[in-house]
Amino acid sequence: MDFALAADWFNLLSRWFHITVGITWIGTSFYFMSLDYSLKAKRPGETGADGVAWEVHGGGFYHVQKYLVAPDNLPPDLLWHKWAAYLTWVSGFTLLVAQYYLNARGFLIDPTVADIQPWQAIALSLGSIVAGWLAYDALCKSPLAARPALLAVVVFAMVVGAAWGFGQVFSGRGAFIHVGVFVGTIMAANVFLVIIPNQRIVVGDLIAGRKPDPKYGKIGKTRSTHNNYLTLPVLLMMVSNHYPMLTSHPHGWLIVAFILVMGALVQHTLNRHEAGDEWQSYGWAVPVAAFALVCTIFITSQRPKLDVSAAGQVSEARALELSAKHCATCHARRPSHPGFTEPPKGVALETAADLRRHAAAIAQQAVQSNAMPLGNETRMTDPERAELGAYLAAPR
Repeated sequence: MDFALAADWFNLLSRWFHITVGITWIGTSFYFMSLDYSLKAKRPGETGADGVAWEVHGGGFYHVQKYLVAPDNLPPDLLWHKWAAYLTWVSGFTLLVAQYYLNARGFLIDPTVADIQPWQAIALSLGSIVAGWLAYDALCKSPLAARPALLAVVVFAMVVGAAWGFGQVFSGRGAFIHVGVFVGTIMAANVFLVIIPNQRIVVGDLIAGRKPDPKYGKIGKTRSTHNNYLTLPVLLMMVSNHYPMLTSHPHGWLIVAFILVMGALVQHTLNRHEAGDEWQSYGWAVPVAAFALVCTIFITSQRPKLDVSAAGQVSEARALELSAKHCATCHARRPSHPGFTEPPKGVALETAADLRRHAAAIAQQAVQSNAMPLGNETRMTDPERAELGAYLAAPR
């Protein structure tokens, strides 16, 4: 097995595992947030559980009870929901290495953005991941913790600022995926470094016969809520590399801002619905999220189009020359690029018939955006893109 094929399998299995454990973590998070909001609080003066819910699923009935601190007698078979979060981050970082670090020049670096070396890009990546968590954790431990709404606004600004910074040093794909990694690391670290340790303190106090301090549960609840509201934006960041309308936009940070607003408001609507609130109290979130979506679509549609008519008439020979230089190293029936054993998506661009067959995709990916070549590794210029676009647009 050659290196390229082995790398493909490593990438595929890492992605498959990441999706599997990610679904598990997200499902658990969504379930417990929904459960929290649907619990019926105990009446004043009652003892026992602080919240109770009856549920039905799969032909069975479930009676769920929640204690804000802990029950008087802790059962020995306590289940800890943590491994899905840990493995999601580990598998995601493994995928980051497989996709972006091992192919830094193609996926992480764009020399027209910042002409840096792979080791520099990887160092910036690792540094941003650590710095992001440290900054977020400091905010959560600051006086802002007593003002949740203001804390959320500051965290929002921090993520948008990070998105702008990523756009100054990485390719479009690299910038968007790093927003996902930046936020995903915060979410996983919340579980690993705050939520689970706090739960262990409460359990330890209970076993030792001490009265647990409820502050640990409150802190964990705050971090868990942050994770819940960040989930939908992170999911979109993770699939963004398939859509050059997002990753190739010159103002990607603004798109990230709208995605954060949309995802958080959709999640807020789901949460308040599960809590049984009156529509009038949270219904405003839906039109605001819809407005954010319209703004995002408008922004992506307003990107200046490359004027291909300025290139004049372009011959077939010139178009094939451009394809051979910028496309066919990867998109060939036998790719010469060391990172590919087969043409990506089965698209070969070696003949005039190939170019005509995939004209729409080429125009989108390599003419009206710089999504291709990957990382602009061959340094394709705008005049060359215009020439290729003119050839594709000419009547046959």
